[in-house]
Amino acid sequence: QVQLQESGPGLGKPSQTLSLTCTVSGGAITTNYYYWSWIRQAPGKGLEGMGAIAYSGRIYYSPSLTRKSRTSISRDTSKNQFTLQPTSVTPADPAVYSCASRIDPLDSGLAPFGSWGPGTQVTVSS
Repeated sequence: QVQLQESGPGLGKPSQTLSLTCTVSGGAITTNYYYWSWIRQAPGKGLEGMGAIAYSGRIYYSPSLTRKSRTSISRDTSKNQFTLQPTSVTPADPAVYSCASRIDPLDSGLAPFGSWGPGTQVTVSS
């Protein structure tokens, strides 16, 4: 089973571009049928999927993410990492950001997450 670990700045300022990285161990991010996702949870709210990058490199953004044009997901296969850049953060962005993996041979989007990182807290303050 793969292990995931998030890293990045815990504090950002309004309009700043942050970069959160998920480092994967125990398996390559290019392994067939693996999807690598970012999920966040704001205080007092439920989990919100932000998007994912597939083993193929294809990127998916959550349809409910109205600010997807300000969010970027990418990967570095040489480091076995994938990255979330929620650009131009606002006071609405503070949350615990987690990365997770799932295996989805049919690309259904319905496969359950098999592994999660511990999550990293992001706070936005001027």
